[in-house]
Amino acid sequence: MAAANEHEKGKPEAATSIIRIGGKDINGNFKIVRGLMQIKGIGYTMARALALEYGRGQGVSEETRFKDLSDPQIAQLETLIKEPQNIKAIPRFLLNRRKDSETGSDMHLIGTDLAVKNRQDVEAMVRIQTWRGHRHQYGQKVRGQRTRSTGRTGATVGVMKKTVQAAAQEAKKASEEKK
Repeated sequence: MAAANEHEKGKPEAATSIIRIGGKDINGNFKIVRGLMQIKGIGYTMARALALEYGRGQGVSEETRFKDLSDPQIAQLETLIKEPQNIKAIPRFLLNRRKDSETGSDMHLIGTDLAVKNRQDVEAMVRIQTWRGHRHQYGQKVRGQRTRSTGRTGATVGVMKKTVQAAAQEAKKASEEKK
């Protein structure tokens, strides 16, 4: 009996409880909604909608943990994640890329695809010299926020000036006393 317990202790539990979906390693102990939220480009509302639709199709509860899903179920969930625009139950306003400027279609991007597409959009705005592109190019705020008092970078002159002057005077006095 003790030998059986020793064998189970040596079993790599952590290795089997990590599931890879959408280019992201997800802890198998997470419930479906929480696990889907770990993927870049999927927030709470989209994760909940995907979990509900997946539950309807597969007969799986939202309370199910990722480690309890079989490989075909995980593959089905991944296809659902990659093509949510093809599902009629998921409303269009949950998609993160509606009316794409190049294709004109609705799509939902996740992971590195989302990051690459955002970078390409900013580069296009800079290239065609839009006002937003100009603000991006020079590192300014883009969405109309105030810049007079917030978003400053670099050293603060007012606070540093007093301390620097005091330190310079102390150094000057010390050098005069040495002479």
